[in-house]
Amino acid sequence: MSNAVQIADARANKFGHQLYAGRARAIVERSLLALRSSTWVPIATGFVEPVLYLLAFGYGMGELIGNVSYGSQPIDYTVFIAPGLLATSAMNGAIYDSTWNVFFKLNESKLYQGMLATPLGPLDVALGEITWALLRGLSYAMAFMAIAAPLGLVPGVSAILAIPAAVFIAFGFASFGMAITSYFKTYQQMGMINIVLLPMFLFSGSLYPISVYPDWLEFIIQLLPSWHGIELVRDIWFSAFDSGTLIHVSYFCVMIVTGLYFTTRRLRNLFMR
Repeated sequence: MSNAVQIADARANKFGHQLYAGRARAIVERSLLALRSSTWVPIATGFVEPVLYLLAFGYGMGELIGNVSYGSQPIDYTVFIAPGLLATSAMNGAIYDSTWNVFFKLNESKLYQGMLATPLGPLDVALGEITWALLRGLSYAMAFMAIAAPLGLVPGVSAILAIPAAVFIAFGFASFGMAITSYFKTYQQMGMINIVLLPMFLFSGSLYPISVYPDWLEFIIQLLPSWHGIELVRDIWFSAFDSGTLIHVSYFCVMIVTGLYFTTRRLRNLFMR
């Protein structure tokens, strides 16, 4: 109790003291403790899915397809889809943690209500949960890279930079996913997340270039965050940097700021009136 009073006194009269106490790490510590007693199956499932796509499409359909065009160079199909699936793997880790787990804590266990009754602010909760989601996304990206490298799918040492890029992408998805989840009240509504994610994955160029689509559909796909994420990782994977790379980075910067803003505002409105 004395520690809580000291934290509250220290943050009093500071700018943004009602939103942020500088204690986001407490949320991460709580998640680490909870992980010890939770099952590993949901975590493994999110990682295995992109690996199965890599094996099934890369070494299945890849034998029939051969090479695909990327820029002006022909690239082996399996090498082409590897960075897209790495980005997808990191996105899976972030989005699962920032949606389903957040929904349970928000509506079933009422965990956030208890957290915000302490000196923690809504921005602490948002940053803590998103950081935990990023750690899951990071673990997925590293595990996928550990599989892709021995298979000869990594074109060079610089491709290791695809891992921090994937975490950056996961940051955007986690912050936005948590903001959207804060408005859902039933598990039926949560089903909308899978309805949206599956088409985004299938149509965003992870398994083939979007140039195969009509111009109007290609334009719509280029508005989706999954396409920007996959293209950003692919640019880094093949060291093919251009002005489009900066657009992808800017897209996720806006996505991160927007997600954090709405998540913080939503938590404040729900529990701090």
